[in-house]
Amino acid sequence: MAASIFPLADLGAIARLAVSLPTADVASAKAAAARQANLTKPAGSLGRLEDLAVFMAGWQATLRPAIEKAQALVFAGNHGVCAQGVNPYPQAVTAAMVANFAADGAAINQICGVTGAVLSVIALDLDHPTADFTQGPALTDAHCLDALNRGAAAVDPTADILVLGEMGIGNSTVASALAAALFGGMAADWVGPGTGSDAAGLARKRAAVEQGLARHAGLQPVATLAAIGGREQAAICGAVLAARAARIPVILDGFICTAAAAVLFATDARLLDHCVVGHVSSEPGHRRLLSAIGQAPLLDLGMRLGEGTGAALALAVVRAALACHNGMATFAEAGIAVP
Repeated sequence: MAASIFPLADLGAIARLAVSLPTADVASAKAAAARQANLTKPAGSLGRLEDLAVFMAGWQATLRPAIEKAQALVFAGNHGVCAQGVNPYPQAVTAAMVANFAADGAAINQICGVTGAVLSVIALDLDHPTADFTQGPALTDAHCLDALNRGAAAVDPTADILVLGEMGIGNSTVASALAAALFGGMAADWVGPGTGSDAAGLARKRAAVEQGLARHAGLQPVATLAAIGGREQAAICGAVLAARAARIPVILDGFICTAAAAVLFATDARLLDHCVVGHVSSEPGHRRLLSAIGQAPLLDLGMRLGEGTGAALALAVVRAALACHNGMATFAEAGIAVP
């Protein structure tokens, strides 16, 4: 199904996708819920693990969902808004970290190794940062569409679950601006320290977000993605949509990844029905953003690294949910009489 939708011909197509993309299989979800009610435990005693099993059953359209192949994608991009002094590290760090991922030297490599996800890192024109959104649109529609389609093309349609993350110096400023543009509020409501900005750096970030909001006010969500976002944000949106076309559940990472996907939510909330958020970042805007899109994170560990680390770690929770769902005995199987 993904091949018939992608590549998208124009950004306007996104708003039309919600009515044509597949939805969760209700019968499978109901059957999974019934199985949960008969497993050897008090009803509801595994909390979110039970919900995750039912969620996975609906999207995999089977009573016994499984994760044989977990894909993790990290998209990397650079941002023109760094000209405003919004980050304490130079943009060259983005490429250096991509090389570190390739050398198996980053946190995401280690966590994917533990939780069983196959990691791919996609560098998106790192030598050509987006334009500074305080001065004009960050991306042309054509460049935004290209990044979105590249994100979609990176998704393995045979994967059972997709973990998403990002890397890009300056992209916490981009995420703050996107969140404010989509859901309102002041720059100070969304801006956080990112990679470690001091008080002066935070002031520059807030100023940049305020300028961007004033310059790009009143746009539709997808137009906001092009005006303010980066290539990695667009690629995340493309990956989310391609996963939906292939009925693949998605685990989103922290603030930056969630802010990217929130463009789809603001376009049509149904576009994120197949997504869960792996963790809540310690970036102050993330809890506010999760509330805006109606998501409860699976983990809260004080993390704010990005790279998909929180999402990859949450994969272990999903695996545990399915192990309990598929491996536990029912009361009948265990020979336990219940009232």
